[in-house]
Amino acid sequence: MNNRLPGQLNPLITRFITLFLFHLVGNVTISAAQSAMINVDARKTISLDGEWKALLDPADAGDWKKVWEEKKPFQKTDFIEYSFEGGPILHVPGDFNTQMAELTYEEGTVWYKKSFEYHVKPDKRLFLYFGAVNYRAEVYMNGKKLGSHDGGFTPFQFELTTGLNEGENVIVVKVNNQRQKDGLPGMGYDWFNYGGITRSVVLIETNSSYIEDYFIQLKKHSTKEVSGWVRLQGVHNPKIIRVRIPELGLDYKTVSDSSGLALVNFTGEMILWSPVNPKLYKIIIQSPEDSLTDCIGFRNIEVSGTHILLNGKPIFLKAVNIHEERPFKSARAYSEKDAQTLLSWAKELGCNLVRLAHYPHNEFMVKLAEKMGLMVWDEIPVYQNIEFNSPEIIPRMTLMMNEMIRRDRNRCAVIIWSLSNETSPSLPNRTESLIEMSNRCRSQDSTRLITSVINDQWYKNQTVHVWDTLYKYFDIMAVNEYLGWYIPWQGKPADTKWEFLYDKPVFISEFGGEAKYGNQTGAKDEANSWREEYQEQIYRDQIDMFKTIHNLAGVCAWILVDYRSPVRMQPVYQNGYNRKGLLSEQGEKKKAWYVLNHFYETYPR
Repeated sequence: MNNRLPGQLNPLITRFITLFLFHLVGNVTISAAQSAMINVDARKTISLDGEWKALLDPADAGDWKKVWEEKKPFQKTDFIEYSFEGGPILHVPGDFNTQMAELTYEEGTVWYKKSFEYHVKPDKRLFLYFGAVNYRAEVYMNGKKLGSHDGGFTPFQFELTTGLNEGENVIVVKVNNQRQKDGLPGMGYDWFNYGGITRSVVLIETNSSYIEDYFIQLKKHSTKEVSGWVRLQGVHNPKIIRVRIPELGLDYKTVSDSSGLALVNFTGEMILWSPVNPKLYKIIIQSPEDSLTDCIGFRNIEVSGTHILLNGKPIFLKAVNIHEERPFKSARAYSEKDAQTLLSWAKELGCNLVRLAHYPHNEFMVKLAEKMGLMVWDEIPVYQNIEFNSPEIIPRMTLMMNEMIRRDRNRCAVIIWSLSNETSPSLPNRTESLIEMSNRCRSQDSTRLITSVINDQWYKNQTVHVWDTLYKYFDIMAVNEYLGWYIPWQGKPADTKWEFLYDKPVFISEFGGEAKYGNQTGAKDEANSWREEYQEQIYRDQIDMFKTIHNLAGVCAWILVDYRSPVRMQPVYQNGYNRKGLLSEQGEKKKAWYVLNHFYETYPR
């Protein structure tokens, strides 16, 4: 006899659904990763780079099976439907797409596992630091969840101290690079979605009290006064902090408050950092329990009228865009060698600035650029059709911006924080969201320039109208324009006119066109030929047009090297690559390279 009321479920089904929902909620409500400590290279670390065991999970079943627990069969009738043993090996750092053919276009879940030996030490703390994981990471140690992190291009960490085993410990990471409608970036973007643990993983050992973070840079508008702070973790009473610059004979002392924050303010006769003379000073920061060494440069970057001033003098930004892709291999770049190759090409081109598009690149890029005398444009991946009306967007933007600034704010080469690229004012809440982010950015760091990049200008009757009201809130007007490629010229480039809503410095943040290196097919004057001569003429015309912009403060070619993009589907000439590079993916120079090189080498400023 059936005693259930109409619409009631079978008790067994009800229990199954309840357990399923409990499990689902339990996996959503997890702790977020900690903000990563800075200057990892100066700390005591144990590398976890190298071979990691992997488990492919195309059906995203690993959560249901709880693969992080690594269950073992105890009875003859037991069986386990997953195992890291006997499976593939993935190298860390590195994307998974280029390590296994079956993962080439994968956008989904891959699990990573790494064991390490550690002997617990009294009065020591241990942290697990990830340089970056794309896109979402869920991290477990010894079968227990540590937490999660969203965002594929900034560092994060977890403290392991209280959960360590004496001897062997096991880390399991769920990595998912699936695009999300309300993610950053969103569903569509013009670069390859490399997934995996793409940057280095280390264990960081500290004392119970340690130097977590610091900011030591010149005060805005000054060439002598340093204003900043040092923050300690694990302190409950004031501590004496020393900041020493041996080369200047400077030994500055300050005292932290009960929360661990110590303000820093001193003056010195520094040689200022510039592309011509990228001077860096060895700086030693000490607390009673910790000591860190860094190499820091001092410079001042600001805007005066329509000019960008470096150390009080106008400078014209000669730049190129770079994607974080390995030269010659077409994989995610991660090493110092990769950075050296890419930045050396930028220097050879004649650049004094590199725009690291469209996300924070690995730390090697920023540190090496600083040593080489290249200014840096740092950017978060707020790209095109972002869901600004989603309640998740502002928190995600804020997290990525904070993590980018936290990592790079002591790098004097970084002169620009960029908060978006090619977002439309027609998107709901777009303008309000970016104004809010600009305010948050200035509260984090007022010493640098702040911008967002637009491409919503009008081009009519041979006149470019730059009208976006967003620029009221930013230091420079950064404009992506592809005249001669996506938009035909309406007359002679040298006769172009420009109208601006604000009298601020203008930076052409993208321009160019596509060409396949060495291609000799088709007419030279037809875009669909994909010939170098067509791209070369675009660059000649652009340079003629630059002379018509009265408040031009710099230009930035798109892009240094051809790079992978699945939306580029022309099978003969593109073949999955954006061909706007001045170099092919094998480092071969196209004709346009020489045009821009000549312009940069001969431009007076």
